[in-house]
Amino acid sequence: MDDTAGRFVDHALGTEWDALSHSAQRAARIFLHDSVAVGIAGRNAMLADAAFAAAQGWSGRGGTGMVLGRPGARLTVPHAAFVNAYQIHAQEYDCVHEPAVAHPMASVGAVLLAEASRAPLTGSDFLAAMVAGVDLVGALGVAVKGPLKLFRPATAGIFGSIAAISRARRLTPEVTRNALGYGLAFASGTMQAHVEGKPALAVQVAAAARSAIEAVDLARAGFEGPQASMEGPFGYLSLFENDVDLPPVLDALSRVRRIEELSWKPFPTGRAAHGAIVALRELIAEQGVTVATLERFTYSAPPLIHRLVGRRPYVGMSVAYARLCLAWLAALVLTRGTVDLADFTPANLSDPDLLALAEKIVVVADDNPDVAAFVPAVGVAKLKDGAEHKVTVMKQFGSPEWPLSHDEHMTKARRCLEFGGMAHIHLELAALIERLDQEADVAAAFVGLMELES
Repeated sequence: MDDTAGRFVDHALGTEWDALSHSAQRAARIFLHDSVAVGIAGRNAMLADAAFAAAQGWSGRGGTGMVLGRPGARLTVPHAAFVNAYQIHAQEYDCVHEPAVAHPMASVGAVLLAEASRAPLTGSDFLAAMVAGVDLVGALGVAVKGPLKLFRPATAGIFGSIAAISRARRLTPEVTRNALGYGLAFASGTMQAHVEGKPALAVQVAAAARSAIEAVDLARAGFEGPQASMEGPFGYLSLFENDVDLPPVLDALSRVRRIEELSWKPFPTGRAAHGAIVALRELIAEQGVTVATLERFTYSAPPLIHRLVGRRPYVGMSVAYARLCLAWLAALVLTRGTVDLADFTPANLSDPDLLALAEKIVVVADDNPDVAAFVPAVGVAKLKDGAEHKVTVMKQFGSPEWPLSHDEHMTKARRCLEFGGMAHIHLELAALIERLDQEADVAAAFVGLMELES
């Protein structure tokens, strides 16, 4: 019997909202709010309408699942989870667990919002399930000491989502373990989509969310799944990851809540680009660096940064590629001062001035041995007059070490709602999140919110 799966099952099913620390409860509310707002903005993401149309075809005429940012829309539960997860992740604006190199809320949050439509789910059960699901995704990521092999937001995301549903519905340990076995059968996600900058990246997260619901449904119907889903010779950790150190992670299950380790994304880009964006903004504000004075900007950072966002820009690159291209993003910052949801237009992607400026910006991998490190890093601006200005990045903006203020968090949420055409629910969404643990029916509360008139 796979003891790792058993310990994950016991931990997830034993998570209770009232037993969580105040800091864990606060983080749960914050990152649910962030994820819902980002998912509503994702209603206008690239190909979001196409993903919704495909899901409508799969759903047929039936369905109870609410879709973020689409008042009145209903899909079958697995396909509502698919669309919501796609919308949450498609613009690279969703929260991230940096040490795990994963985006737990894109799958876990999407799955729970869909699952809640099947039968009344209390707010306290919803939130406890969400925390449990994030715990599992984070644990599977931080246990790995080797380099990223597959796309972990999808491959680990399916297991966290299964754990979340199982806790939400208070399933038995036997059913939950069987569901994790089907999670192993369904798990997939390739980094090739990241390398090429394809929309398949967000689709993989969406597929993980959909498949998590299907895995639980099969287990509830009596299908026995592989029992050694984690540590078996052909289990998840053997096939999907390299150099795994599980004991410290399992020992921490009782005292570490991974939701407290999540980071906001202050910019709608790959997280690996954020350190350089902040460094460049500091150079602009404090050293007066401009497009006209810059000769070259070099960002020396851990190898993971180069791997994820060190790519070179080209005319007509896709939106998904551009969000992961530090050179082009930095050119936007030099030109506009920031990166916004509205910046990823065909005109900007082929703008000769932006592309020419991007050629002055490079990412260099340093010798940091930590395969999951984002910092420390150094940004150096060399000016045309020969002067050089340097910024050392020791922590990521939006991380637990440098969190967004309440006002910064609310500003991001408001901008997301504006982009998704639902700015009128800004205050109501924040209020709902604050009282969610007192709600008797989460789905009814969110449906009522989504259908408020502007």
